[in-house]
Amino acid sequence: MQKQELLYTGKAKSVYQTDDADHLILVFRDDASAFNGEKIAQLDRKGKVNNRFNAFIMQKLADAGIETHFAELLSPTEVLVKKLKMIPVECVIRNYAAGSLCRRLGVEEGIELTPPTFELFFKDDALGDPMVNESQAIALGWATAEQLEQMKKITYQVNDVLKALFEQGGMLLVDFKLEFGVFHDRIVLGDEFSPDGCRLWDKETKKKLDKDRFRQGLGDVVEAYEEVAHRIGVDLSDI
Repeated sequence: MQKQELLYTGKAKSVYQTDDADHLILVFRDDASAFNGEKIAQLDRKGKVNNRFNAFIMQKLADAGIETHFAELLSPTEVLVKKLKMIPVECVIRNYAAGSLCRRLGVEEGIELTPPTFELFFKDDALGDPMVNESQAIALGWATAEQLEQMKKITYQVNDVLKALFEQGGMLLVDFKLEFGVFHDRIVLGDEFSPDGCRLWDKETKKKLDKDRFRQGLGDVVEAYEEVAHRIGVDLSDI
């Protein structure tokens, strides 16, 4: 598979066209950003760690019968993926109260949410990724009712698989976001799953092991990502 022209540069990944119309190459960079780009830094090894972490998670989801865009690892920072027509709506599951939920509703961080909540956000950096509902997403043509139903179903399936995985590593999956796209008329999980896009806490100490370490200036960001990887069995020995 030949990497060709650069199509898009995101906050932490670059997307390249290939000589196959059905596939793209994602390059995981060492960039870290928060607050819609207001806080930016370069973190050594972050791209390699997230690429390997994401590949591990995507394989676990595939093993559970969830179709993802992951195809194969190409290098320590590169991955081959299916080319999706992305749906501009993020799906968020919250198992415990944290982040914007606490700010919006004035609830205490760490409260268990029973059952887990499901939220939708419109992907638009300029607007700060505002929260939306299913009716708005359908009326504005971002997704169909059938697509949203499938996305919600898959998001809950992902939650079931990954809550159990992180529980085995002594961690709580606090919340996470997922992005989806269409591949040959099928809804497929896209983007990435890494500590950049979820919250993970040590089950006993509630130590934060995710991107909140960067947002909140707690330090040891990549070290925390590596700790999570080791706890769930991701092999980082060659990176």
